[in-house]
Amino acid sequence: MKKVSVEEAWKRKYPEPVVLAVSVDAEGRANIISLGWSMCTSFEPPMMAISVGKTRYSHKLISECREFVVAFPSEEMAKEVLYCGTHSGREVDKFRETGLVAVPAKKVRPPLIEGCVANFECKVVGEIETGDHTIFVGEVVAAHVGEQKKRRLYNLGNYRLAGV
Repeated sequence: MKKVSVEEAWKRKYPEPVVLAVSVDAEGRANIISLGWSMCTSFEPPMMAISVGKTRYSHKLISECREFVVAFPSEEMAKEVLYCGTHSGREVDKFRETGLVAVPAKKVRPPLIEGCVANFECKVVGEIETGDHTIFVGEVVAAHVGEQKKRRLYNLGNYRLAGV
């Protein structure tokens, strides 16, 4: 084994799943963030976790709203996912700018994203501070799948995305 920096070793983690997390502000305006760090954490009750940088606008919104949607984008959504990961919702409406379509959720305020492989409505039940990120643990209160079976999008590294 060759000793390298953590950053160098992290380059070997790809491909990794990418998700879109949707949150809303106090007025109900939705924001989308692309995330590489997410996971299922429990079958019963069903729970998911996302890790969001503390400086991100979505961090503020999820902390205040206590709800989020996790959407698994399809491979056709690569351009939109890249946009959502490189622009701040403080300055732009990502739904309008990308053409992604918001669909009303059944049990949470943030909307679903049409065309995704799956959408999970989550209510925050816990937070873990992890350095410069917070892991938000959400109980899944409703789940949805797309009408068509599509391949899920993955991050290949260096801003390259592809279906797997």
